[in-house]
Amino acid sequence: MSRKPGAHDTSSPGNGEAARGSLVADAVKFAAGERLILDGIDLTARPGEKLAVIGPNGSGKSTFLRCIYAWHRPSVGAVLLDGANLAELRAIERARRVSVLTQESESRPSLSVADVVALGRLPHGNGLGGASAEDAAIVARMLALLGLTEIATQPFATLSGGEAQRAMFARALAQQPTLLVLDEPTNHLDVRHQLELLNIASGLGITVIATLHDINIAARWCDRICLIDRGKVRGLGPPDQVLAPELLASVYGVAVDRDDDPRTGRPRFSFHLTTSDPAT
Repeated sequence: MSRKPGAHDTSSPGNGEAARGSLVADAVKFAAGERLILDGIDLTARPGEKLAVIGPNGSGKSTFLRCIYAWHRPSVGAVLLDGANLAELRAIERARRVSVLTQESESRPSLSVADVVALGRLPHGNGLGGASAEDAAIVARMLALLGLTEIATQPFATLSGGEAQRAMFARALAQQPTLLVLDEPTNHLDVRHQLELLNIASGLGITVIATLHDINIAARWCDRICLIDRGKVRGLGPPDQVLAPELLASVYGVAVDRDDDPRTGRPRFSFHLTTSDPAT
């Protein structure tokens, strides 16, 4: 599908078909040894939806995302993308459908920034070796979109944390996925680049699932929120419904004040230790 120049575009998954991206997590459980980390997660994300997964440290957010992109295989249940069990797909087929931005950048000491972004094109290779003109055009577009063109030839290992995060995001976009999975994508980024990254993700027209620690960012950015606590879903729906101060106070163990952002009309929050906390 073609777009006007300058539009945020990852196109379809590399085969000319319209992007789909219906995700279903069906009664997902995951255990590490005897510890049950996920305890029956049910969730459906609609094509093109932006869904934020939030919850306290240790609630199971990142584990759930790893089950989505098949780093972990659920102990019970399944994660389906357009009806296909992601854990049962061949790795290359999964990479054509799902791209991932994790919390930490990989070490790529011998590669330039452009080389790292070009790795996103590998799942779409024809097996004959060498990048096509289309691959080169996609890589150049993603470098420009993330503001990396001027440092494209710089060694990846010399980048700051924020620059490396943006380069890895460009690589994920170069995969042209149906589903984009973001695990704390705003790590290492300053305020401007946090907003730019999420704005780009919003304009892709594909399904995006992201874990976010910042509840205000989640409330502002997503279509729906999944609140996870102790491996269970405590709330799933639009931000103004799920982010009730009483529920957040119960899950996070803090006092919560809520009002509406005058710019967006979305809920926004401030958080405080309660008077019974020893640190107050």
